[in-house]
Amino acid sequence: MQTRKDWESLVSNFEHIDMHPAPLHMPDIPERGFPEAEFQRRCKAIQQNLRNDNIDVLWLSTEADIRYVTGFLTQFWQSPTRPWYVLIPQSGKPVAIIPAIGEQCMSRTWIDDIRTWSSPDPVDDGVSLLTDTVTELAGKNARVGLPMGSETYVRSPVNDIEKIKSHLPEANWIDATECIRAVRHVKSDLEIEKLRYVCSTASLAFSRVPEIIKAGMSEADAFRAFRIACLEAGADEAAYVVGAATPGGYEDIISPPGNHIVSNGDVLILDTGCTFDGYFADFDRNYAVGSVDEKTAAAHQRVWDATEAGLELIKPGVTCAELCAAMQAVMLPGNASAGSAEVGRLGHGLGIQLTETPSIAPFDNTPMQAGMTMTLEPGYTYTEGKMMVHEENLVVTETGYELLSTRAARDIPIIG
Repeated sequence: MQTRKDWESLVSNFEHIDMHPAPLHMPDIPERGFPEAEFQRRCKAIQQNLRNDNIDVLWLSTEADIRYVTGFLTQFWQSPTRPWYVLIPQSGKPVAIIPAIGEQCMSRTWIDDIRTWSSPDPVDDGVSLLTDTVTELAGKNARVGLPMGSETYVRSPVNDIEKIKSHLPEANWIDATECIRAVRHVKSDLEIEKLRYVCSTASLAFSRVPEIIKAGMSEADAFRAFRIACLEAGADEAAYVVGAATPGGYEDIISPPGNHIVSNGDVLILDTGCTFDGYFADFDRNYAVGSVDEKTAAAHQRVWDATEAGLELIKPGVTCAELCAAMQAVMLPGNASAGSAEVGRLGHGLGIQLTETPSIAPFDNTPMQAGMTMTLEPGYTYTEGKMMVHEENLVVTETGYELLSTRAARDIPIIG
């Protein structure tokens, strides 16, 4: 088990590395899980939205939404074999309609109405149980809400969705995206505590890069070493580690590592989405191996400055579109030599998913609220076939922001 003493030992071994303008912080390791009052608060807020929108029952089927309202945390979601459902009526506790294999795990949450069936069942894989429960909670002509908007989906076979609708011919199907999304946007103090901790573990892992990644290693071994560093720092998982080590700069930031040998002149980017108790850190760091050319060095400074422009603007009421414009103005100040930015957005929400809404993009006018956890992620192509991306994690406060990631240095670090 990771302890604070382990943390202090790791930090003392690497605190001499001059990569950060501020020292690494070591928050206390949060308690796992949440008290029942936290889930009650979330569900009451969702239920108020249901009443406001005249929706009788909310149907949830995805890992993130179900975990958010129940605390049901398991890696079994990686199996696509079985569907999982939770219904939230306008009042009262949620009802879980799940395969029998998950009953014991769900029973350790605050949910006490757990209805199960033997799954997989090729004839009726929970369809009758779900539709009977909808009718019990809200009647045959229920107004059933489910998330239908961008970045949502229904985790159920299409054939079963059609069966469910045919079993409820008098029901009305309503887009309830904002009923849960608006609540998930603003994190509680307990959620922020977990995010603060996991971002600190990632910051510590990044501080170790000059010690653990050297020229002569394969790209795959370098990424493996970094993933191990994330786990040693206290993360539960480091399943999302992408990036590249490429001569003179990179053009792809989402691919897994390959067999390229890390060499002098490479630019290395590591982008991690490690987790603690189901909450994500998501930020990257760039490194030059041996030396760095002038264009790459300037590009790193520019995306750092763009991030700074976003940070200076952040406070409640400022919109995502305004944040995007402020960062774009630094990266692309109206001249052709500045490059181009075509990644679609320059940051996003963060929490129990690696990326959440809202998007820091020209089309998103969502205003910042205290308690939102966000990434700032400016990226642009600064010369043909070469891009630079930089990312920080933060929580919006009543007066501005608190960085959750340890701020990177403005100059790209050079490692050996």
